[in-house]
Amino acid sequence: MNTGELGYLAFGAALVALFGAIVRHYYARGRRAKVERAKYKMLDED
Repeated sequence: MNTGELGYLAFGAALVALFGAIVRHYYARGRRAKVERAKYKMLDED
């Protein structure tokens, strides 16, 4: 493998890792509980 191929592979791996981190953050249980708590609080105020 030459330098260009290694750079392309590293860039692709970095994008996959970033996407995985975003998905993990978005679907985390703690975050979901926090979002749901705010939603139900707003509904209870009505």
